[in-house]
Amino acid sequence: MAPQPPAAPPGTLCSAEAADTPPYDRRRAWLITAVIVAFMVINFADKAVLGLAAIPIMDELDISHSTYGLISSSFSLLFSLSGLVVGLLSSRISSRTLLLAMTLTWTVAQLPILVLASVPTLIAGRLLLGAAEGPAASMSMHALYKWFPTHRRGLPSALQIGGAALGTLVSAPALTWLISQHGWRSAYAALAVASSTWALVWWRVGHDGPFDDARPRASGTTASPGITRLPYRRLLLTGTVLGSISSAFGAAWALSLSQAWLPSYLRTELDMSPGTAATTISAVSALSLVLLLTLSPLMDALKTRGVTSRWSSGATQGIAVCVGGAAMAAFPLINSTLPRLLLIALAFGTVAVAIPLHYMTTAEVVPTAQRGAVFGIVAATGTLPGLVAPSLTGHLIDAADTRASGYTTAFLVAALVMVLAGLLSVASIRPERDALRLGLDHTTAQATR
Repeated sequence: MAPQPPAAPPGTLCSAEAADTPPYDRRRAWLITAVIVAFMVINFADKAVLGLAAIPIMDELDISHSTYGLISSSFSLLFSLSGLVVGLLSSRISSRTLLLAMTLTWTVAQLPILVLASVPTLIAGRLLLGAAEGPAASMSMHALYKWFPTHRRGLPSALQIGGAALGTLVSAPALTWLISQHGWRSAYAALAVASSTWALVWWRVGHDGPFDDARPRASGTTASPGITRLPYRRLLLTGTVLGSISSAFGAAWALSLSQAWLPSYLRTELDMSPGTAATTISAVSALSLVLLLTLSPLMDALKTRGVTSRWSSGATQGIAVCVGGAAMAAFPLINSTLPRLLLIALAFGTVAVAIPLHYMTTAEVVPTAQRGAVFGIVAATGTLPGLVAPSLTGHLIDAADTRASGYTTAFLVAALVMVLAGLLSVASIRPERDALRLGLDHTTAQATR
């Protein structure tokens, strides 16, 4: 009997699989990453502009905190639904087309308020903007993953979400300056120009990458030779997906308060000038950015040492949300300025860590052909706080004996939501266990670890 060749080490691709693996175009992949980071910068500047202009808008239009909270929450009315619908369509429509359509709609959404400043036009603009931005984070992450193999996605993921922190870091002082010097409408006009310019660049350079298992390869096979599709009910009810949604939910509660109410809180309760408030918000975003950029090498180091995804990316996102929740509960009760500012930074800055990680843990238990759809569903569910938190906060402020006590109640409610969401995330996310329970084949399981 002829001697048999030695078995390949676990996780090693056979020659047929290696031949079918698409080439990794490093230069093109990082160009796409840079453009998508810019996409996220504009995305979060669009979200932040209403909060930065809150006081002049409320003064000019003579509206209450409750009405302003309603305007802010209207952004999320179609946000989750559009994220779900576009996620389901992502396997049929190219990422290039989806992202282009989103940014062109962002441009249109800024225009009504330039024509007529009123509560109805503010709501109409925020509704349209929310519908167009609902799928932004999940679909841009999906587009990014098409350019990187599984083991190279850590840093691009962190940079993509880092674009959100960078968007607030850059936009807070820039938009505040425009609002102070040229009126709050000028900020809306600037954002319309920025999004339309990005759309032109994307149409020229943005294309779907080779790491897309929804499409057949030249050999007529898909990237995963085993199971390529599973019932969505099974995928969505795994502990890992539910825990990932939970961490995103807690993080989104804090982020929605940061965008809608933190600028106003800093100015009215801490007596900050517009410039100082903008600098403070930029500092919070800088903390988020540092944590996000530190995250990728830390995750890689942990996994290199054999730490499972449950404890590296899973526990990390839940703990980050819990830390943010604890700081959220503490800072309204502290009178000393410096400790309060440090706690504010922790409350609103640490939760950003959960955003890239909840996508990464979800991706580990989802076949690539269904990733875009599941990302859309996860994002739609995880971002529901944007529909509730800003409006609830406005009502709590108006119903309280004092504005300060109303803010305190709103932040304590947020802290409770965040801590519970973080604990559920830590307890539920177990990618290795769930991958086996879903019956993912050996190659897929290795790729997701």
